[in-house]
Amino acid sequence: MNKRNVGSCRICNEPLQNTFANLGTQPICETYLTAEEINQKEIFYPLHVYFCQKCLLVQLKESVLPEDLFKEYAYFSSHSKGWLKHVQAYSDMITKKINLTYKSQVIEIGSNDGYLLQFFSEKNIPVLGIDPAANVAKEAISKGIRTLIAFFNKKTSENIIVKQGKADLIICNNILAQVPNLMEFVEGLKNLLKPSGIITIEFHHLMNLMNKNQFDTISHERFSYFSFFVVEKLFSIYGLTIFDVEEFSTHGGSLRIYVRHNNDNSKSITSSVRELKAKEVASGLRKIGTYISFEERVKETKRKILSLLIKYKKENKLIVGYGAHAEAHTLLNYCGLGLDFLDYTVDRNPIKQGKFIAGIHVPIFHPDRIAKTKPDYVMILPWNIKKEIINQMSHIGKWGGKFIVPIPEVALYNANGTKINNEFFNGEN
Repeated sequence: MNKRNVGSCRICNEPLQNTFANLGTQPICETYLTAEEINQKEIFYPLHVYFCQKCLLVQLKESVLPEDLFKEYAYFSSHSKGWLKHVQAYSDMITKKINLTYKSQVIEIGSNDGYLLQFFSEKNIPVLGIDPAANVAKEAISKGIRTLIAFFNKKTSENIIVKQGKADLIICNNILAQVPNLMEFVEGLKNLLKPSGIITIEFHHLMNLMNKNQFDTISHERFSYFSFFVVEKLFSIYGLTIFDVEEFSTHGGSLRIYVRHNNDNSKSITSSVRELKAKEVASGLRKIGTYISFEERVKETKRKILSLLIKYKKENKLIVGYGAHAEAHTLLNYCGLGLDFLDYTVDRNPIKQGKFIAGIHVPIFHPDRIAKTKPDYVMILPWNIKKEIINQMSHIGKWGGKFIVPIPEVALYNANGTKINNEFFNGEN
């Protein structure tokens, strides 16, 4: 077991003293309260992000146990049509790329409700999912996806090897950030990978978080926020090489890295790796000053959001939210956007409907409620899929409704998706 002080860096064990962004104290994200629970005691935890001055890993100190975050999970990956399309294309691509067959072994860590492994299973490729959240894992099992309900670490990898051997392909999508003990996790990956196998990992790219002001992607369930060069350093510690990388628009701008054992010389390092390193250097990700300056931009965004909503509420405008995901929790709680600003929010996930967002106690309804109440403004909280939501909700134009998109900068949109010049901020007509 890799022992580490919870107030020190997950990679180099240096004390964490430098603030990246302080979003105050908040309830655990993806927490939804019943009508009875909103009158009961709530527990708030610091959402204060630091960066390591030595290795530049951006990270939270551990204030919430992983067991409290992931034993029951409200996010089901299959509910996002765009994400399903993305992972189906991946399954087709990677199957051909590395010639997966019925003799292969595909393992996904953080397999959720079987959203991805189902596409390999349809090709008669043996699969195993690993996920600590019993409720979503049971959904995968009901689809016929073999799933181990557990946290992944070195010991888990050893147990899997004994029972069924090593993997040709290990997949980790949007899970690396949720790992508190990075060193033990990566060691487990190395153990589980066949000598000629590959690991693919997708994660939100820190360069996009910073350049596009995506501070609402910070939450208690995401312990670390990665640049490419930090991930490369992490994997090199365990004799693993990143030999290829791709950039995607998913989740606000993500990377997919391809990892092999150091001594597997059959897979050459591509030019994409060198090009991405150069991009990060150009963006200032190797400079401490870049990290120090981020917090002020976060504060300024909060001030602009509050100024705009105060103006509209003084005009008696009806404002509602769209989305009740993790990012919505962070943004609304940080900005203090409760019922004095938002009358309600909506979400397509039936598990969330009829409940309240923790902390701010804004109720969550089915999206159909928008057509009934005809709000003046709909604030799109999952800004990364704003085009999809605007297309779905374009009918708000029938009564003159408009959209507010808070990230990366506060912006207004007509119902047809055209951006409105906002004199409130820039003096334009």
